[in-house]
Order: sequence, then structure tokens, then C-alpha cells
Amino acid sequence: MTISPVVFTLLLVVALVLGAGIGALIMALRGQRVQQELAVSSARSEGLEERLREAQANAERRIELDREEQRVLQQLAPLQSSLGKLERTVVDIEQQRARQHGELTEQLREAARAEEKLRGTAESLASALRSNNTRGLWGETQLKRIIEAAGMLEHVDFEVQQHIQTLNGAVRPDLVVKLPGGKSIAIDAKVPFDSYLTSQSVRGDEEQTSALLAQHAKAMRDHIVTLSGRDYAAALGDSPEFVIAFVPSESLLSAALDADPVLLEFAFERRVALASPVSLWSILKSVAYSWRQESLSNEARTLFELGRELNKRLGTTAGHLDKLGRTLSRSVQDYNAYVGSLERQVLPTTRKIGALNGDALSEPSQLEDAVRPLVAPEFASLERVEAQSSSSANES
Repeated sequence: MTISPVVFTLLLVVALVLGAGIGALIMALRGQRVQQELAVSSARSEGLEERLREAQANAERRIELDREEQRVLQQLAPLQSSLGKLERTVVDIEQQRARQHGELTEQLREAARAEEKLRGTAESLASALRSNNTRGLWGETQLKRIIEAAGMLEHVDFEVQQHIQTLNGAVRPDLVVKLPGGKSIAIDAKVPFDSYLTSQSVRGDEEQTSALLAQHAKAMRDHIVTLSGRDYAAALGDSPEFVIAFVPSESLLSAALDADPVLLEFAFERRVALASPVSLWSILKSVAYSWRQESLSNEARTLFELGRELNKRLGTTAGHLDKLGRTLSRSVQDYNAYVGSLERQVLPTTRKIGALNGDALSEPSQLEDAVRPLVAPEFASLERVEAQSSSSANES
């Protein structure tokens, strides 16, 4: 079958129209899908942009935080260094504390051993000091050490164990201190302290200890009465009206004063001075100073006398020197007169003789320097000395 051109053309037009419609429909469908995809992409893009902005903001905040952290770390660096040093110091201190604790523990053990040894020694010493001879020797030894420490030498300032005659017979103080001006002070070192030694050996019984210390104070009172009755001051003559009772230990005196608070007044009323080692050293040091001042005064007087004698001899020497100066002046005058006579009477003839043989005779020169006079103030009395000497010579 043959298709006519008209039908073919019509079919072709219909096909084209259908194709165009289908194409337009397809394009419309594709455009809608593309718009949907574009909308989705746009939404996604906006979300990504928002996330990007948030990420950028977070990154900026993180960078700022890092910078702030770096600044803080830089500011804390000295503190970290100080904390490190402090930590090391604490460690060193802890090590030293541990070491010192060990040393202290050992020292405490050593002190305990030494205390135990000292307690035994003290008990032995207390037993020995209960003997009157030993106690007296110990007191005299303490006394002599204090005297030497104060500078009171034995052959200059004091006499030991000197007998003194009193109305009650001869007495013998342990020391007689010589004072400037011929005065002296007696010192006794035989203070009793048996009860005190016994009280130191009592442990845990305060009542017995108090009773023994009261006995110690009473023994001290009795000793004061004994010393007052000996009247050393009257026996020594020109002496201060008191005697020194030397107590060889500070604890002996303080224990007696604690048990008897009016003991000092009791001693003062009887012209007895209780002196501990420190007090006695102060007294003797003052006496030694007085002796030095006395020695300086004597030396000053001797120096004054020597000065007067030197001044007198200087006046005599100055008189002789003045006479020598006047003699030299007269010698110069005589010399110049001789030179003048020589020039006038002898030299003219010698010049004529020299002119004949061609020899020139040297001419002597006159002396023009004068003798220096004595103008110092020390020689102001020369004329008076010379006048006195001349007067004495004329009288003889």
C-alpha cells in the first residue's frame, strides 16, 4: 500500500507535534527535578555555609584560647620556676630535718649518758665535799681562781692564810685583800653546805628536801653569827667595817635565800656580806682597777717630779749654752779685728813683695754670721738663772 504525500506529511506533523509535546513534558519534568535538586542543594549549601561559619568561629575561638593559654603559661612560667625551687627546697629541708632528727636523737642519747655519768660524778663529789678538809680546800681553790681571774696577783694585792690578832685570840681569814691607801678587807670561804648536798641526793620527797634546805639556811645564819663575832675589821685596823663571806657556788646562796628570804638583811645587820663567785669577782675586779689607778697616780707624780728636775737641768744647760754663744760672739769679734789689722798693716807689704815675684797672696775674709740667740720660751729664764748663779758666785 502506498501512502500519499499528504497523509505522510500529516503523520509527520503529528509525530513532530507529539515529539515536541513529549519533549516539552520531559523537559518540564526534568526542570522540576532540577529545581528540587537545586533547592535541596541550596539548602545543603546554606547548611554547609552555616557549619563553615560555625567552624570558622570555633577555630577562631580555639586560636584565641590557645593564645590566651600561651599568655597564661608565659605569665605562670616564673611561678612554675619558683614552685620548682620551692619543691626542691622542701625536699632539702625534709632531708635535713630527717638528718637532724637522727643527730638530735643521738645527741639526746649522748646527753642521757652524760647526765648519768654526771650524776655519778656529782654524787662522788658530794660525798667528798662532806669532808671539812675537802670542802675547805675546794672553797679556797675556787677563791684563788676568782682572784686570778680578777687580776689580783698574790704578791701584789692579797695575802692568803694570814693570822690576825683579835680580842678573842688569833684568827685566820682565808684571804685579806689589800686596798689602796693601806686598807684591807677580810674574806672567809668556810661556808657550810652539808644539808644542801644531802638535799640534792633526795629524789621525789619535796617535804624532806624543803627541810634540808631550811637546815642549810640555818647553818648559813650560824656561820654569819660566827664571822660577825670574830670582828675582822677591828683586827685589821684601817679597814671597811664588814667581812666578806664567800659562797663558792651560786646555787648554794640562791637555795639559802629561797629558804630564808631575810637572810641578806640578817647578814647586813651583822656587817657580813654574802658574796657568790660573780659578786666576789666584781668586787675584786674593782679593787684591781683601784690598784691600777693608784699605780697610775704614783707614776704621774713620779713623772711630774722628773719633769721638774728635767726643767731645772735644762735651765742650767741653757745657761751654759748662752755663755758659749757669747764666747763665740767675742771670738768672732776678735777674729774680725785681727783680720782688719792684718789687712791694714801686713797685707800692703805682702802685696808689694808679691808684685816683685808675681805671686798673689790670698786675703782672709771676715766672718759675717752672728751667733743665733736663744729665743725659745723654755729659755726665757736664762737671765734669771745666770743672775742667781752670779749672785751665788759673788757670795762665795
